Amino acid sequence: MKNSLDLFQEEYAEIQAIYAKLIHAVTKSKALDAKTKHLMYLAMKIITNDKNAITYHIPLAKKEGASRDEIKETIALSITVVGSKGISSFLKEALETYDNHKI
Repeated sequence: MKNSLDLFQEEYAEIQAIYAKLIHAVTKSKALDAKTKHLMYLAMKIITNDKNAITYHIPLAKKEGASRDEIKETIALSITVVGSKGISSFLKEALETYDNHKI
């Protein structure tokens, strides 16, 4: 079964291509390293309750050198914005994804 992002790419290829260019333009800056950017994406996605972030940004953050503790701390920081919802909705699956993802 396709996830929503795959379906978006298939059904709206032209719009998705423009969206991908936007992401590339925003992320090509070198002020922040790739690991930090993925941790920031994870934090922002938790606040917006986007669970796709777990399957996408955690493996990328791990590939860029993020530790399990950095993933936990990123999720824990969400408590200051969305209360315990970020922890209860994301922590278990996020750590399982981190632990099960091989680099």
